Amino acid sequence: MSLKDTVNSNNSGWNRQVYHRLKLALGLNLRRQIFIAVCDDLNLRNQVAARLHSTLAYPVGQVLYQPIDTQSEASTPAYPRLVTLRLNLNDPNPIAQINQWLSNYPPPIVGGSKDVPGKALPIPSFQMVGTEQLTRQPVAIQRLFLHYLRLTEQQHSSQTDSKFLESSLLLWVPRPWLRAIQQSAPQFWRCRTGVFLFAGEPTPTSPNRSTPRRFSVQRSLDLDSVEEPLINEELTTPPSNFNFEDDLDFPPSQTSQTSENILEQSVESFVEKEKNPLSELEIFTPGMQQEEQGESTTKDNSSNIVPSASDLPHISKELTELILTTISTTIVDNPEENSQVQQILREIEDLHSQQADEKEIGVAYYRLGNIYRIRIEQGQSTLENLMVAILAYQESIAYDDSSEVVPDVLNDLGTLYWMLYRTPPNSQEGPSYIEQGIEFYELALKLISPESHSETYARVQNNLGTAYGDLARFNNPDQNWQNAVTAYTEALRFRTAEMEPLKYAACQNNLGTAYWHLAQYNQPVINLKQAIVAYEHAVVYYNSEQEPLKYGMIQNNIGTAYWNLAQYDREVEYLQLAINAYTEALKYRTPANVPTACAATQNNLGTAYWHLANQPDTDKDERLNYLKMSIEAYDEALALAHSLKGVSLSFDLFATHNNLGLANYQIATDKFFTEDKKIRSQYLEKALDNHLQALTGMNQESETHQSTIGYIVKTIRGFHDELGIQGQNVALSKVPGQLLPEILPKL
Repeated sequence: MSLKDTVNSNNSGWNRQVYHRLKLALGLNLRRQIFIAVCDDLNLRNQVAARLHSTLAYPVGQVLYQPIDTQSEASTPAYPRLVTLRLNLNDPNPIAQINQWLSNYPPPIVGGSKDVPGKALPIPSFQMVGTEQLTRQPVAIQRLFLHYLRLTEQQHSSQTDSKFLESSLLLWVPRPWLRAIQQSAPQFWRCRTGVFLFAGEPTPTSPNRSTPRRFSVQRSLDLDSVEEPLINEELTTPPSNFNFEDDLDFPPSQTSQTSENILEQSVESFVEKEKNPLSELEIFTPGMQQEEQGESTTKDNSSNIVPSASDLPHISKELTELILTTISTTIVDNPEENSQVQQILREIEDLHSQQADEKEIGVAYYRLGNIYRIRIEQGQSTLENLMVAILAYQESIAYDDSSEVVPDVLNDLGTLYWMLYRTPPNSQEGPSYIEQGIEFYELALKLISPESHSETYARVQNNLGTAYGDLARFNNPDQNWQNAVTAYTEALRFRTAEMEPLKYAACQNNLGTAYWHLAQYNQPVINLKQAIVAYEHAVVYYNSEQEPLKYGMIQNNIGTAYWNLAQYDREVEYLQLAINAYTEALKYRTPANVPTACAATQNNLGTAYWHLANQPDTDKDERLNYLKMSIEAYDEALALAHSLKGVSLSFDLFATHNNLGLANYQIATDKFFTEDKKIRSQYLEKALDNHLQALTGMNQESETHQSTIGYIVKTIRGFHDELGIQGQNVALSKVPGQLLPEILPKL
């Protein structure tokens, strides 16, 4: 690693910590707080500010749905909890800008009735960007900005009716301006609540507009971050390879893995969905919208000039700047599509200026959201595109929450927040994004009649179950998996095999997986049996010839559920059923078709055979045969895994080496194994080689490292017992020199 790489790595860790502290400080929603965020890297500043907005600006509980009581007042539009403003360089007065915004957008009154007065929603916090542009302004403007900051202390201490006193301010500045504030506006500096320093290289004051911002443009399932426990000497760890979400109504999720939950999350069956992640989400476009879409294509075709934020004063700055970023970068290369976005922006601005009916404005925002939603469907699930779609859809509901498309928009918002969690670098905010997605799904369900809109209702319930499954990765796994079971069960009330056989099968698979995970925490036997029932319902509707990969995936899932069940009851019977299912799965999970899945299932099969060999009722001949079959399966898994260079595996390769070593040792030292010393020596050598290989992937301070050292010592003793001192010397000659001081005292 170069020095530069080290610095960047350190910066990333530091910035992540600073971001979390800043988000927590803002999230407390306290009054009269002044935070200063210092960042020289404008790309990083934009990224952090955008993430703060996506997390804090629109708590979904404020997207108020139509009340069940039809006699009550209509719902109230959403109101932000965090507002992003760009400093007005003509009159750089942050406090005046905040007061002006609050005058234009006072907090709406909610919860009122004829007898009970309503209550205003909380005044939002504000983050102010753009101070870096002061460097290019006349000295008089720079001094005016510092003068306005000096008045802050007076504002705080006075009894004026300034609405700023009820709010909080986050001021973004580069380091030179931080020093200027300390020296020339000490009154403002004294009022500060906290300073948050981000690490990064300074950005030139005239950035190249053609350079894309440093957002990741690829989604990642982040399998490398999953930690899986190693299998211990008794091989009690569940086999890997458990697939979650085969045919979702939005992009498939990778389920959580904990010390008790270590099944593989198979990826290969999700290829189609990853290319078209929102393909199952339907957009319902009312006739009125279609007419307006037709009109919009004829408007302003002659104008190809990209508007600036100042040209669109009525549209939120954060939304405008995100859109302009997507237009100015190479993320989208379709000029017609960019032109369409510009036309809709101008149309929305005109509607605002003309004080048009709020429903018209809502429809325009809805169309804007649809454009970006389609981009996401086409695989362009960048952070900017996701945030534009989210903000546009939220604006559409804010202006028209009685539209017939609101339930579908809420469902889409749930999915978009889920995707926001899956889009780097947002994995750290996983729980908040998933929880926001869940709230949107639940809001949508309140508006959907399952009897009249059964397909939509089932789709949202299925999505809700998947979101709860992802949330279980972070907290309350038992409760969240129970919630997932409830949602999938409810979806299956209306998604029948007769209506949609493949979606029915996918939902049954999801239900089975949720039951499997729930079994790791509560009532294992009951929940595992329920998982098997669900999987067997699912597999009926997957034709092995037409859907070989999905059929093989569910057979693998059945095998894993039976394997788990064998740990509690009727071991021999359930292990044999697990082996039958794994063997069936391997007919379709072949090295040519899905090598990673094939390797994982072979690993599972090896573990099942090992357990069957060690059942007390297994006779001596069957035991040796099962051990040989276990070794064969592990060999296949490892050979395939090592051939897949640069590919993430869903099972622990080094644990499998240990398992293979244990199986070889056991057969070599079995008293009923009648082969000659040469064959025994081959098995022992293979055992030692695999344990040494396993050791290369372990931390020297870990318990698994010490366990593996124990396996090596036991194997060397086996050499001595079977082949005498000469055999022991052969074994020691294979041990790397640096390990001998640790091993020799234990012999």
